[in-house]
Amino acid sequence: MPDTSRPEPSRLYRWLVLIVLSVEMFGNYYVYDAISPLADVLKQQLGFSDSNIGLLQAIYSFPNIFTVLIGGVIIDRLGLRKSLMIFGVLCVVGPAITAASGHLWLMATGRLLFGMGAESLIVAVTTALAKWFKGKELSFAFGLNLTISRLGSFAALNSPTWARNAYANWRGPFLIALGVSSLCLLGAIVYWVMEVHAEKSFRLGEASTDKVVFADLFKFGVSYWLIVALCITFYSGIFPFQTFAVKFFMEAHGTSREAGGFLSSMLTLFAMIATPLFGLLVDRIGKRALLMMLGSLLLIPVYLMLAYLHISLYIPMAMMGVAFSLIPAVMWPSVAYIVDQSKLGTAYGLMTMIQNIGLFGFNLLIGWANDYGQASASNPAGYHMGMWIFSILGLAGLVFAFLLRQRETGPKGHGLETITTVSTKGTPLTENP
Repeated sequence: MPDTSRPEPSRLYRWLVLIVLSVEMFGNYYVYDAISPLADVLKQQLGFSDSNIGLLQAIYSFPNIFTVLIGGVIIDRLGLRKSLMIFGVLCVVGPAITAASGHLWLMATGRLLFGMGAESLIVAVTTALAKWFKGKELSFAFGLNLTISRLGSFAALNSPTWARNAYANWRGPFLIALGVSSLCLLGAIVYWVMEVHAEKSFRLGEASTDKVVFADLFKFGVSYWLIVALCITFYSGIFPFQTFAVKFFMEAHGTSREAGGFLSSMLTLFAMIATPLFGLLVDRIGKRALLMMLGSLLLIPVYLMLAYLHISLYIPMAMMGVAFSLIPAVMWPSVAYIVDQSKLGTAYGLMTMIQNIGLFGFNLLIGWANDYGQASASNPAGYHMGMWIFSILGLAGLVFAFLLRQRETGPKGHGLETITTVSTKGTPLTENP
């Protein structure tokens, strides 16, 4: 029985917790995106190939293919405080190893350790937010947390502008990333203190985590697997592109590192602003599969425009930014409409696992394609194979979204195209005629 003799934490205390957790995520996202603006420096000073750079980004995703299989076991057994501390330590140790040496496999080991800590930290922070905000401003808290997290990506991609001198040597940006990663550990320490104090003074909610239940894997329908297929093609077309984006803009379009970093960060900027707006739109009009088709359609020409046309780079990047805002805003919530509530943890866990398989594989593939084409400033056409791979992924996403719409407009649909939220009187869900 919950202890009702104590008051719940004040709103101010909860928002302070949110700030602390969001600062941790800022550090997490910053370190992940620190490699992209540095790619050409690693090539020039350490002799790294694009395959090497792809490996440094891909190996982050490798442990997360398996991490999702144990779900929240660590958090459940050790508790939030200890879990956040362990993951925070990994988020600092990893970048420290990466910055310590110019040897590829030592740097890759650092990125591997960072990936183990960073993705687990996301799970722990999500669990903590649910513990403090469930039944209150949970959606708003999640939204703010994600916005602050993405500010970390925005800061990293624009670091050539505000930390220009650091890019004179490959180690400089990695040392900045190491300094920012300390926020992950600092946040864990502050959270520990705040939760210990709160347990003595307030009545707290329970922390629960989603786990993968293998028996449920065979119970998902066709619509779920079509969304998973769209997920892997969509994210495999976005994040591996960002791995090489700054280097690509510099070598294929002659931009400065600062301009290339800002162009890449446009995706984050769009997502911070437009994703919540698209979420509101889809709640009002439904048409979820149709909107996923639209987002996939936007991606198909973007990479070919970047490869072959001499137009303002802001045009294709804005198109990509709209897709990067639209598809996630529709795709992830759609799973909740087609999977039983009791199986959502397994559904999202499996989806995340397959997403990480795609990120691991396509970071390696695009690095290889760039090397095969001998992509460089003197041979911009060497990037064309990679751009065609990205466009084909966009086409595949369009096909999967089309098949999803066909399925959902038929007799076996779950209402993805028709269910809307009626906000005027708080009516839960209704169907359009």
